[in-house]
Amino acid sequence: MTIKLILGDCIEEMTKMQEESIDLTVTSPPYDNLRTYESSLQWHEGIWNKVLKGLYRVTKKGGVVVWIVGDATIKGSETGTSFKQALKFIEIGFNLHDTMIFQKTNPIPQIYRKRYNGIFEYMFVFSKGKVKTHNPIKVDCLHSGLKLNGTTYKNYSKGEQKRGKMAKTVKKQKIKGNIWEYVVGKKKEDQYAKGHPAPFPCALARDHISSWSNKDNTVFDPFLGSGTTGLAAKQLERNFIGIEKVNKYFNIAKERIGNDDAVD
Repeated sequence: MTIKLILGDCIEEMTKMQEESIDLTVTSPPYDNLRTYESSLQWHEGIWNKVLKGLYRVTKKGGVVVWIVGDATIKGSETGTSFKQALKFIEIGFNLHDTMIFQKTNPIPQIYRKRYNGIFEYMFVFSKGKVKTHNPIKVDCLHSGLKLNGTTYKNYSKGEQKRGKMAKTVKKQKIKGNIWEYVVGKKKEDQYAKGHPAPFPCALARDHISSWSNKDNTVFDPFLGSGTTGLAAKQLERNFIGIEKVNKYFNIAKERIGNDDAVD
C-alpha cells in the first residue's frame, strides 16, 4: 500500500499522472464558491471543465468517479451547477452510473427563506465504461423470513410491462438503497477535519471506497482538503493519491493520514 500526498493545483498535477492509473476517485469540489477556501480557489466553468477532462484521462476503463456536490442559491434560484457538471461528465465520455443522495441527520438550521431546509447533497457516480467493481453494501430486510402468500408482485419485463405473482420467503438481506444518511462532524474520527470548512464524514468515504474498489486498488482525491478520502483509503488498504492546493489543509491531511511520499 502506498500513499502519495501532493501540494499543488490538481489540473497541473493530473497532467503528470499516468493515463488510466486510477481505479476510483472520491471527491468533493468547492461547491459554486460557497466557501472562500482561503481565497485560493476560483471555481468556475473553465476550471471544472479542465478538472473533469483530467479525471477522464487518469481513470481506468471500468473505473468510477464519485462526485459529491451541492448548489448555491443566488438571487432566489439554485444555480444548477451540479447538473451542469453531471452533463459535462457525460459529454466528456463518462456514464452517469447512479445519482445518489448524501442525507445529513444533523443539518445546520437555516433562516427561513420561503424554502425547506436543505438536508442533502448529490453524490453522482460516474463510470468510464461498464463498472468493473461493485461490492454492494447490504442491509437487513424488515420482514426477513416472512412467507409471502402471493400478494407481492415483481416486474422482470424489459419491454411490455408484465407482472407475475411471487410467493417466496423474504430474504435476510437486500442491497442498500442509494440514499445514504450520515451524521456530520460529531464522530471522533471526523473531529480532526474541523480545520477545513467543508469536510464530509469518514463513513461516507469508506462506504464508497469499499463499494467501488478492492484491496490494493488506487483511490484518488484531487481536492484532498483535510484528507478524509485518504484516511478511509488507508484504513481499507487501498493505495492513495491526494492533491491539495491550500497549504493549511495539506498539513491537516498529512497529519491525519501519514504518508509514504508527501510532495510539498
